[in-house]
Amino acid sequence: MFRIPGEPGKDLCDGNLGYSRRDVLRVGGAGMLGMTLGTMFRAQSLAGEVAPGGGWGKAKSVIMVYLQGGPSHLDLWDPKENVPDNVRSAFRSIPTRIPGVHFTELLPKLAQVNDKFTMIRSMSYTPNGLFNHTAAIYQMMTGYTTDKVSPSGQLEPPSPKDFPNFGSQIVRLKPQTEPMLPFVMLPRPLQESNVIGKGGTGGFLGKSFDPYTLYPGGDDMDMTKMTRIKVDDLQLRPDVFSVRLKRRARLRDAIAAQMPIIDKAVENYSLDEYYSRALNLIVSGRAREAFAFEDESDATRDLYGRNTFGESCLLARRLVEAGTRVVEVIWPKVANSDNHSWDVHVGLNKRMKDQSGPMLDQGLSALFQDLDDRGMLDETLVVAVGEFGRSPQKGVSTSGNGNDADGRDHWPYCYTSVIGGAGIKRGYVHGQSDKTGSAPVEDPVHPGELLASIYHAFGIDPETMVMNHLNQPRELVKAKPVHKLFA
Repeated sequence: MFRIPGEPGKDLCDGNLGYSRRDVLRVGGAGMLGMTLGTMFRAQSLAGEVAPGGGWGKAKSVIMVYLQGGPSHLDLWDPKENVPDNVRSAFRSIPTRIPGVHFTELLPKLAQVNDKFTMIRSMSYTPNGLFNHTAAIYQMMTGYTTDKVSPSGQLEPPSPKDFPNFGSQIVRLKPQTEPMLPFVMLPRPLQESNVIGKGGTGGFLGKSFDPYTLYPGGDDMDMTKMTRIKVDDLQLRPDVFSVRLKRRARLRDAIAAQMPIIDKAVENYSLDEYYSRALNLIVSGRAREAFAFEDESDATRDLYGRNTFGESCLLARRLVEAGTRVVEVIWPKVANSDNHSWDVHVGLNKRMKDQSGPMLDQGLSALFQDLDDRGMLDETLVVAVGEFGRSPQKGVSTSGNGNDADGRDHWPYCYTSVIGGAGIKRGYVHGQSDKTGSAPVEDPVHPGELLASIYHAFGIDPETMVMNHLNQPRELVKAKPVHKLFA
């Protein structure tokens, strides 16, 4: 068999290792499978290529504000005039900082800062078992659809065979250089009904790439829960000083050195690496300090809003400031539920006006304003998106759910997302929806392309290969970045 020596590297797919491949590439049998030497080299080197286009590598961190439940674009970011009554939003249209661009009255604060970010009014995909939340969430968070999609869209619980959350991929390819939590998810898991956490784990990358989950106790209607967060696993006992803790670590290493059989048994689990990472995290204290809300002024806390969503956005800023690479702020309500959930099959007017609208407006506007004021927006990517939008017509069924006259059903064919910071254009509107917000009329953007754009901002080629649980190569996402989003 013909062999080509490769450059040294632990993993042929680790982009941070540059152009790397296994010690040898076995080429002889590959030709029988239709893979030439050239295409094999192409597959091996994807992770090391520098993609063209603006914004490449600008992002040092990302805050994903995930609006699970699917917010109505027509009642927030993309109101329509001169349309039938059963399409028109009940909320009046207001001007924004961008001439000719209007939001609804639910977003007065965001209307004053939309010159800091890009709006994508042409998010769109064709549903293939993706009309329900969990399947659509999985697609948005991983870039893939699962094989286990029923007609209703429900999925099995999280599995080690799942594709990884994009945050897990980022922290694998862009490892932490500081003793800080690399990937944090708060204040609750991704969830539809009893399917909890699907699309929110490291999947086939392994548990070491799962996010640190910060889910304080309390009901979803409890708006003070973030003041009761517990980070006991990041605390040093008063009688254990850093020097003493490190001395214990050296003792552990000495004992481990005398146990070659056990070491051999666990060598594939990189326990020493994980232990050292956790030890440095505890000793440094940076993570504990990031959770110290009391260090913030009353004015800053009031700016974000003293509720679960606003304080989650504030904590996201503090985590990024301390060195966290990825923070995912999940909307603090189960996807398919009542009250301030975005799943407004019924009671849209009251729920969006009194609950979800004001919280989103205050928290997200404060995040953009605060990051910009601190000079952090230049290197922090902020994305706000849900799994789909809502139906243009009220009171109709598109997903098999019942809808009242003031409710809208699921609508993946056209919706809006927001993206800003880290090289993204400011005050730009990408794409356009038709006169009823039913479909894009220009520049449609698939969820996979949004993920590809996030990878691009981190200097990661979206087509970088990763080996799945069957040791098969798979792209991070099968999509190209949207270069028009970048300045």
